[in-house]
Amino acid sequence: MPATEARERPAPAATGAPRVAAPGNAMTVDVEDFFQVQAFAGQIGRADWSQYPCRVERNTEKVLQLFADRGVRATFFTLGWIAERYPQVVRRIVAEGHELASHGYAHHRVFEQSPEEFRADVRRTKALLEDVGQTTVRGYRAASFSIDGRSLWAFDILAEEGHAYSSSVYPVVHDLYGMPEAPRFSHRRGTHGLVEIPMTTLSLFGRNLPCSGGGYFRLFPYAASRWALRQVARADGKPCIFYFHPWELDPEQPRVADAPLKSRARHYLNLDRMEARLGRLLRDFRWCRMDEAFADVIGAAG
Repeated sequence: MPATEARERPAPAATGAPRVAAPGNAMTVDVEDFFQVQAFAGQIGRADWSQYPCRVERNTEKVLQLFADRGVRATFFTLGWIAERYPQVVRRIVAEGHELASHGYAHHRVFEQSPEEFRADVRRTKALLEDVGQTTVRGYRAASFSIDGRSLWAFDILAEEGHAYSSSVYPVVHDLYGMPEAPRFSHRRGTHGLVEIPMTTLSLFGRNLPCSGGGYFRLFPYAASRWALRQVARADGKPCIFYFHPWELDPEQPRVADAPLKSRARHYLNLDRMEARLGRLLRDFRWCRMDEAFADVIGAAG
């Protein structure tokens, strides 16, 4: 069996010695609540976050139970705002063998900050997560994949503040984010050589198509995502990254009625189907933490 095929969950072997499989694809969770997403930033200011019913604790517990039921370890890119208010969530993530990583403190996009503001945010969040989780935080993911051509200086700051890798670039064309000219697979950035592991794309007809989860996973039929992930594994021989948010498993969440139609469509589409689709994805592929899937470029898991 080729190594790329090993990243799909294989059927049990009938006879013979067990075959050694590749580590798998990286399952990741961006831990934020429904009122913290960029789609609603125009309607809900950060100063008003505390006025909304926080559902991240129960939704993250649901995610953790799904992973436990299927023996999956993942990477949780967590907001410092969440860790500060719900430390028990962070401690359970670590206790169950998942990787704790940074998503910044309060979901500020990188290109909207100065280098000094970004450094302060990175330093504050890393220290907070490590204190609460009692573990080393090596990974970082920018809010809304907001490291792009306007903010390439961020890579050096991340390295200087002690991060080993970033997963902050989406090499696609999108109205809210994207750096389509960026490499599709892991590479080193900045003068310190920080490892950037971009979100997974499928190269088709000269264009990078997104296939890392998020809203696209809810928009298109499950078969489309499964096919795209298989194509990347077979054509490129690389592990894939998948991401989602705890609020995507919460179809009963409050509605932000005054948000633009496009924002509401992106956020609420097929929330009631997400849990079943995620269950199929967990069964169909082999999943692990970022520091396991990409240990060859960022070093062995800590």
